[in-house]
Amino acid sequence: MSSPDANYPPPPTVADTDRRTLVLDSAMVTFARFGYRKTSMDEVARAARISRPGLYFLFSSKKALFRAAVTQALGRDITAVEHVLADTGRSLRERLIEAFDQWAGRYIGPLTRDVAAVIEDNPDLLGDIIETTPRRFEELITDAIAAELGKEVAPAVAQTMISASIGLKHQAASREFYLDRLQVAIELLVR
Repeated sequence: MSSPDANYPPPPTVADTDRRTLVLDSAMVTFARFGYRKTSMDEVARAARISRPGLYFLFSSKKALFRAAVTQALGRDITAVEHVLADTGRSLRERLIEAFDQWAGRYIGPLTRDVAAVIEDNPDLLGDIIETTPRRFEELITDAIAAELGKEVAPAVAQTMISASIGLKHQAASREFYLDRLQVAIELLVR
């Protein structure tokens, strides 16, 4: 007689989790390079140094792979923002600049600009994460501002900062330019 768990696969190991993370990172770079439509599972498998059947073992389709890769990237971004904003030993200005850098600044430049474009160009493939994650970012920024400047002004200041960040992201040729201009906007808004 078999045990009740005999029909279920064993839980993933650390090596499995690391492998999955590597595959998803490789997938994001590949999607950014070729775009969603032109990216093949073969290209992702080559980039991740995994066999095509191995890739299909992890992800049943290109859509599932894309969704998982974007989910992982956005999850990392939000986690980084949460950690930055939780460090109340630093000034609000410093925390906001670093939070926006984690959220948007690292997506400025040749390849990283393409990552954002792939995400923005394929919202139907992503489901609600494309709305829930930016909403979570706005909540985090609003809460950090409210703690320092008050609840009355926090939503408007947060929304204005986010709008400024979006505009700067589209103008910036470099991360440094983005951060320099963002710093000016944050200085004006948190006075």
